[in-house]
Amino acid sequence: MSPPPTPLTVIGIGADGWDGLAPAGREALRTAEVVIGGPRQLDLLPPDCAAERVPWPSPLRPAVPGLLAAHTGREVCVLASGDPMFFGVGRTLTELLGPGALRVLPHPSSVSYACARLGWAQETTEVISLVGRPLAALSRALYPGRRLLVLSAGAGTPAEVAGLLRDRGFGPTRMRVLEQLGGAREHAVEGTAEAWPHPPGDPLNVIALDCAPAPDAPRLSAVPGLPDAAYEHDGQLTKRHIRAATLAALAPAPGELLWDVGGGSGSIAVEWMRAHPACRAVSVERDPVRATRITRNATTLGVPALRVVTGAAPAALTGLPTPDAVFVGGGATTPGLLEACWTALPPGGRLVVNTVTLESEALLTTWYTRHGGDLTRLAVSHAAPVGGFTGWRQAMPVTQWSTTKAPVPGETR
Repeated sequence: MSPPPTPLTVIGIGADGWDGLAPAGREALRTAEVVIGGPRQLDLLPPDCAAERVPWPSPLRPAVPGLLAAHTGREVCVLASGDPMFFGVGRTLTELLGPGALRVLPHPSSVSYACARLGWAQETTEVISLVGRPLAALSRALYPGRRLLVLSAGAGTPAEVAGLLRDRGFGPTRMRVLEQLGGAREHAVEGTAEAWPHPPGDPLNVIALDCAPAPDAPRLSAVPGLPDAAYEHDGQLTKRHIRAATLAALAPAPGELLWDVGGGSGSIAVEWMRAHPACRAVSVERDPVRATRITRNATTLGVPALRVVTGAAPAALTGLPTPDAVFVGGGATTPGLLEACWTALPPGGRLVVNTVTLESEALLTTWYTRHGGDLTRLAVSHAAPVGGFTGWRQAMPVTQWSTTKAPVPGETR
């Protein structure tokens, strides 16, 4: 949409309300003709702010263009909680209007207040927002000794977080719920997830977690190669050591999108997304039962945003967003599949294909001859009982072809 003719003033406000605003924020609100915000923020304004008060409709994002257009030519202020550019409405407005159309006056965020109260260094504290986001997203950040701040969706969020921690084997985690930070009614309660004793409190709260696993909790690494037991599967699973080598070849980077074609149990897509919160993936699986299982695995392992497409490739690939990397874990010999994946990749995109059959291996050799890259044989053996002794039991070897699509001469990506 076109930016408004005068900059839109976006003002951060905390639980301390009008008293906590800087002079520039107060002056902007006093002279505004229209103030847009959530009901809670609007209620913090004093009576001498004579502007028309307009609450945000829900859902917010699609309503913004029409709402601003209705007040064209008027002095408009937008109220936001804390720092508008930190999990706030400032990001939405910037994406819609452009940064030049905004004048942002931030307030200390709830995270700033929480770290000040806890004595935690903000730069080493991970923040997980559950406002408008699934609870399962918290699972990806659970590691022993990790400090997390969780932005609550409401009064019931602490109990929901406690339940998830128990389910994930982190019951001993110390939880502190900090309510109305910076305001006159600031209050804190604490306990452990396994015995969370508190009823729902104030809906404006932040949850501080000192992550501690139970003695029998499975250890999940921050790098690819999770234990096979971390996944629900029916045997269609890229095994741990092959999976780690596959993710190394795919080389995920923040913000990139993976196509996981022939998802099986979804392990490649799941661990691609666990590599960084901004990584995205689409898992394509023709079997509806397996597709549902992929969704459950993604939820359990903290990447509920994984998109699962139920359908047979290559037809199911039509209309998907352009990938940065493609993994083919099954069905490489399906007519037109590799061609469709190769065509979809932009210059610089990566393609990795794993196979265990001679027919697929012959096909990969042809593609390797045509496009180069690396053709690798991966063989893994595990120690196993041999009578009263121990010997090596070899898993079926995997042939892996990986390559990067070269740019077309004269084109830039």
